[in-house]
Amino acid sequence: MTETTHPPAALRWWTLAVVSIGTFMLMLDLSVISVALPGIHDSLNASFSDMQWVFDAYALTLAAFLVTAGSVADRTGRKRLFLIGLVIFTAASLACGLAGDIGVLNVSRGVQGVGGAIMFAVGPALLGHEFRGKERATAFSAFGAAVGLAVATGPLIGGALTNGPGWRWIFYLNVPIGLVTVLIALRNVRESRLPSAAPPDFAGMVSFTLSLAALVLAIIRGNTDGWYSGTNIALYVVAAVFLAVFVAVARKRGEHAMFDTQLFRNRTFLGVSGATFLANAAGLPPIFLVTTYLQSVEGASAWSAGLRFLPLTLAMFFFGAMAGGLIGKVPFKIIVATSQLALGVGLLLLHLSHADDSWTSLIPALVVIGFAFGLFNPTRAALAIGVAEPAKAGVASGISETFQQVGTALGIAVAGAFFENHVTSAFKGSDAAAKLTDAQSDQIAHAVSAGSIDEAAHSAGPGLADQVLNAGREAFTTGFHDAMTLCAVFAFAAAIIAALTLRQKDLHESALTGIPPELPEPGAEPASLDKATPAAQH
Repeated sequence: MTETTHPPAALRWWTLAVVSIGTFMLMLDLSVISVALPGIHDSLNASFSDMQWVFDAYALTLAAFLVTAGSVADRTGRKRLFLIGLVIFTAASLACGLAGDIGVLNVSRGVQGVGGAIMFAVGPALLGHEFRGKERATAFSAFGAAVGLAVATGPLIGGALTNGPGWRWIFYLNVPIGLVTVLIALRNVRESRLPSAAPPDFAGMVSFTLSLAALVLAIIRGNTDGWYSGTNIALYVVAAVFLAVFVAVARKRGEHAMFDTQLFRNRTFLGVSGATFLANAAGLPPIFLVTTYLQSVEGASAWSAGLRFLPLTLAMFFFGAMAGGLIGKVPFKIIVATSQLALGVGLLLLHLSHADDSWTSLIPALVVIGFAFGLFNPTRAALAIGVAEPAKAGVASGISETFQQVGTALGIAVAGAFFENHVTSAFKGSDAAAKLTDAQSDQIAHAVSAGSIDEAAHSAGPGLADQVLNAGREAFTTGFHDAMTLCAVFAFAAAIIAALTLRQKDLHESALTGIPPELPEPGAEPASLDKATPAAQH
C-alpha cells in the first residue's frame, strides 16, 4: 500500500459543505412540499391519497435504495456515486416542476428519491472517512443541522415560493443549486472506496421495495377501499410474500445482505435503528398535518403557514448546535431518550390548539418539537456511524437512513389514514352531517380531510354552508389532535428503546479517538491528492 499524503484541511471542510448542501436539498424536498399541497391539489386535481403519495413516493425510494447505494459506493467510489445521485436528483427536480398531472409528479418524486437515497447514504460515509474524534462530532453536528434546517425551513421556503412564482418553483430551485454543487464536488472532494466490499444485494433491494410499497399502498387505500377489501388483503399478502423473500435472501447472503446481519448483533446499532424508525414515524407526519391545519382551519396563506414554523426552526437551530457539544460528553442514550420524550410532550401540546383559537396556541408545542429535533438529528447520525468500523461506514449509514425513511413513509401512511378516518367519523357525527344525504356527507368528509374545508362548505349550499364550515373545522381539528396522540405514542416508544438499548461501550474506537484522517480505512484504496485538482491542493 502506498503512503498517503496528509490532505489540506480545506478538502475536509469542502466535503462537509458539499454533503451538507446535498443533504439540505434532499431533506428540504421532504418538508417543503407540505405548504404547497393546496396549490398542487387545485392545479392537478389531487385527492388526499394522491397528496400522501407526493410524500411517500419520495420516502419509499429513499428507503429502498439507501443501503444498496451505500454498498455500491463502498466498492465503486463514494465521491463518484454521490455525484451520480446529485445529478439524478437535480434532473428529477426539473421533471417534478414540469409535471402536468399528479401521476407524472409522483413518478418524478420517486426518481428524485433514488437520487436522494444515494446522497443520503453516501454523504455520512464521506464525512466518516474524512473526520475523526472531535472534528467528527463537529462535522456530524453540521450534517444534523442541515437536516434540521431543511425540515424546519421547508414550510417557510415552500410558502414563499408557492405564494410567489408558484408551487413548481419548490422543485426548480434545486436545479441551479444542484449544478453548482456538482462543480464544487468535482473540484474539491476526495475519492474513497473499499474494493474488497461485497457485491450489492439487488435481490434484497427489489424484494424490500415491493414489500414496503405494497404495505404503504394498502394503508393509504384502507379508508377508501375498506381495510378488509379484496384489494387490500391482496396487498397485505404481496407485502408478506416479498418480506419473506427479503428475509430468505438476507439469511442466504448473511454478512453481505442488504442489511448486514452482523451490524444488528450490536445492541446499540439495533436500538438506534428502532429508535430512528419510531422517531421519524412520530416527527414527520406533524409537519404534513400542522401546515394543512394552519391553512385549512386557521385560514393562513402558504407564506404565513411557513412563517409560523419559525418557533420550531429557531429552537432546532439553537439546540442542534448544543447537541454537537454534547456528543462525546453525555451518553448517547440520555440525549436520544430525552429528545424523544420531548418530542412526545411537544406533540401532546398540539392539543392546545382549537378551531377558534389564534395560531399562537401552537407556539409551546413547536418550540418543544424543535428542541427534540435539534437534539436528535446530529446525535442519531453520529451514533449510527460510530458503532461501525470505518470500512463499513457506507453500509451502516445506509441502514440507518433506511430506517429513517421507512419510518417517514409508514408514519405518514399510518398517521394519514388514522387522521382521515377520525375526521370522517367526527364530521359524520356532527349535527350538520345529519342534514345531508349519506353521499353528500361522505363527499364532504373526504374534502375536509384533504383540507378543502371552504370548498366543502360551499358545496353544501347556502342554507348549510356555515354549519358545514364549522363542523368541518371541528372535525379536522379532532382528527389532527387524535393523529398527534398516535405520533406521541411512537415518540415515547422510541425513548424507551433508546434508554434500554444504547450503550457507549458499543462504539467503535474510531468514534472515540482522534485517529489521524490520513490513515486509510482497512483494506481501502488510499485517498491521495492526485484525485483533487491542482487548485484544491494549494
